[in-house]
Amino acid sequence: MSKQFKNFDEDHQSFIKDQPIFFVASTAPEARINLSPKGMDSLRVMGPNRLIWLNLTGSGNETAAHLAVDARMTLMWCSFGLRPLILRAYGTARTIHRADADWAALAAHFPDLPGARQIYEMTVDLVQTSCGYAVPRMELTEERPTLRIWAEGKGDAGLAEYWDTRNRQSIDGLPTGIEANL
Repeated sequence: MSKQFKNFDEDHQSFIKDQPIFFVASTAPEARINLSPKGMDSLRVMGPNRLIWLNLTGSGNETAAHLAVDARMTLMWCSFGLRPLILRAYGTARTIHRADADWAALAAHFPDLPGARQIYEMTVDLVQTSCGYAVPRMELTEERPTLRIWAEGKGDAGLAEYWDTRNRQSIDGLPTGIEANL
């Protein structure tokens, strides 16, 4: 039932664009595997083997810590609509912090979302689809405004303090590199 591809084709890109949520997985040696849902308007397919996604402030910062040690990353989308499909992208990624030279050029691809803390640029070496027959059908009613409201309420200084006190290390004690944003 699964099929593998060397890159994203037009159908894959269209499918990805239509999904309101994606999941990212990363790990590092001796670290827990992290799997996180991501939403909002935070992902762009930049070509057949390249994508970027804007990471917003959250309770943890696992992906940044993992990528500093092990560049492997997997992204997954699954349809909750009529068309049953699961799509995974495997590859390697790098972390771009707000202080990095290419931040502005990459951030320009996204709306100005409060709490943006990193951009991940992924080189995709394998795309895999599978049936998704067991994924339930659900309807999206709306995006949650909670993260946006929370980040706007913190303001730049409050976000910097949050990053400094809550996002410097992974749950396994690995450094995240967030100090580049402070």
